[in-house]
Amino acid sequence: MKVQILVIFGGTGDLAMRKLLPALYQNHREGALPDGMRIVGVGREGLERNSYLDKVRDALRQFLPATDFDDAQWTTFSARLEFVQLDARVSADYARLAAMLRWQDSRGHIFYLATPSELFIPICTELNRAELVSATSKVVLEKPLGHDLPSAQRINREVGAIFREQQIYRIDHYLGKETVQNLFALRFGNGMFERLWNRDGIRDVQITIAEQVGVEGRGAFYERTGAMRDMVQNHLLQLLCILAMEPPLSLEADAVRDEKLKVLRSLKPLSAVDVARQTVRGQYTAGEMHGAPVAGYLDEPDIRADSRTETFVALKVELNNWRWAGVPFYLYTGKRLQSRVAEIVVNFRDVPHSVFGSPGTDSQGNRLVIRLQPDESLKLYLMTKAPGDEMTVRPVSLNLEFSSAFSTRRRDAYERLLLDVIRGRLTLFMRGDELDAAWQWVDPVIDAWRGQDPPEPYVAGGGGPDAALALLAQGSAAPCDA
Repeated sequence: MKVQILVIFGGTGDLAMRKLLPALYQNHREGALPDGMRIVGVGREGLERNSYLDKVRDALRQFLPATDFDDAQWTTFSARLEFVQLDARVSADYARLAAMLRWQDSRGHIFYLATPSELFIPICTELNRAELVSATSKVVLEKPLGHDLPSAQRINREVGAIFREQQIYRIDHYLGKETVQNLFALRFGNGMFERLWNRDGIRDVQITIAEQVGVEGRGAFYERTGAMRDMVQNHLLQLLCILAMEPPLSLEADAVRDEKLKVLRSLKPLSAVDVARQTVRGQYTAGEMHGAPVAGYLDEPDIRADSRTETFVALKVELNNWRWAGVPFYLYTGKRLQSRVAEIVVNFRDVPHSVFGSPGTDSQGNRLVIRLQPDESLKLYLMTKAPGDEMTVRPVSLNLEFSSAFSTRRRDAYERLLLDVIRGRLTLFMRGDELDAAWQWVDPVIDAWRGQDPPEPYVAGGGGPDAALALLAQGSAAPCDA
């Protein structure tokens, strides 16, 4: 029987140990992996197979819920695992990988590149040279894919010369989250929302991804990247696409990605003047998190003393199309903030004339709050009469908490996306022209920042730069809506 083989480059790295291998174990535990499927970890460490298994078992025990690790399941899962020592830039090392893969009777290799993007081209080139790429092969590329438009185009061009577009899976794990999947159902499965989902019904939209963590020992990586490349160019713009896209003809991959591309191409370009008015950069300073002191960004390892790298970004963006013309979208992300939250707030327009007098100062009118993490939920705020003799109204929420509404365990984002790769489903992965369009919009903003003031400092554990709150106050959005 021919089997599938998943090869993980960076197989001993943080992403593999924290996310990929735990996700594969969960899929194995639920019987979702194909029979006989093999998983080959590839890394520079000189590990024997048993040492690699010990490393993976320790990672599963650390990063999985305690109730999910089972010795019997581990025994059957570990039988799928192999390890090959390989330096991605050394051609001769690929002979060891080729020998292992050819020993298996495979019906298609999946190459997951959990590596820095500068290794994508060398790895694909060497795989091709070793005759390991076939018409049934697939390659998964982790973000950030490139550093700017030219580097992303080069990766697309060089990798695309070896793998066809239908074989390339550019992964963004946010698109695998259950609540993000529910955006499709919310938008295209409910006629009541579609009639309001435009400039006539919506006043503004806020998309927030706030993190409490700092750079977590990845100073060298973050110095080259920053929040704009790390979060806005992929996660936030992809969420914007799903929120703003036109209904696709179907949920087939290209039907969905065609509509997302239209959104990216309709993003209003920001001039240098616009960047000064409609964007805020920040960089965290020393502060306190969970009652303990934390270092500022400039004091983190591998950070330049004069670094202008942003750890926080807020932007006001608009779309030049009929559905959304004049509706501001506020994008907000940062590290070392007071709350860990990812959510979308859709603020609907007020009634044209209130018969109840002026609303209270705490009233934000009708809004939809879509919480992506830490607790996945939907809240629809409606105006209702407050108890008492007077006819006064206040917002009350209708809540849908997924943990209580559904008893089944929800798959982790990587669990779902890995299964989609195995099954050949491209809908939740970026196409090459999407990537280009995102970089085409992002690059001029980054270029304009180079000629402007350095990032505004903000204290770790706070709400971000004061200028960001002023920017968001232009609309009705409030960051990190509770």
